Amino acid sequence: MKGLIVAFGFLTRLPMPRVEMGAGDFAAAIRLYPIVGLAIGLLVAVAGWLGALVDPWMGACAALLTWIAITGALHLDGLADLADGLGAAHGDRTRLLVVMADPHIGSFGVVAIVCQMLAKLVLLHAVGVGWGLVLVPFAARMGPLAWARLLPPLRPGGLGAAVAGAVRARDLLGWGLLLALAAVAVPALIALPLLVLGVAAWLRRTLGGVTGDAHGAGIEIVETGLLVALAVAGALA
Repeated sequence: MKGLIVAFGFLTRLPMPRVEMGAGDFAAAIRLYPIVGLAIGLLVAVAGWLGALVDPWMGACAALLTWIAITGALHLDGLADLADGLGAAHGDRTRLLVVMADPHIGSFGVVAIVCQMLAKLVLLHAVGVGWGLVLVPFAARMGPLAWARLLPPLRPGGLGAAVAGAVRARDLLGWGLLLALAAVAVPALIALPLLVLGVAAWLRRTLGGVTGDAHGAGIEIVETGLLVALAVAGALA
């Protein structure tokens, strides 16, 4: 139960009871990220359904704003930091990491956030409310489990270093089996492994490893990719 409280407290702005937490508890909480994603998906879907009672675009807007509010724009912040670093580094990996560590947001970060929000708004309108929408945040939060295993941490003391080694093979196997079951109901979820591995390869090439910001950016990218998969699947149905 403590791990779940820690995971919800870190990934959302939902009120949680205070618990004593050590470094090991914080690292182990990554194993429960998909459960947090499922709760986020349920709340986003409910908001989208209520908004859609007025108008489909109202539903998409309500879903997007709820998504941002619940997560506190945590992953959008990571996406913005990564965009600023890539935009300013000009191929210099050391400078990239320095810029990413800067708490101030630059023009590249602003553009990344705006583009991401617009993309999600349009895709939410295209996808509508259903189990697919509920499962997107759930599936996307399996990404950090894989990245923690596949990529070396780049910042001592950062999130990437904290969770390195916390993910066990049985965690990946268990969540993978649940994903396979979910994909029976929502076939578009079979895109997740390709998205997660694609992000991992991209992070390895551009950063050489993973940071907390990279985890957040990766979640945003995977969520958008899954929404695209849902929209395409819906159009072809």
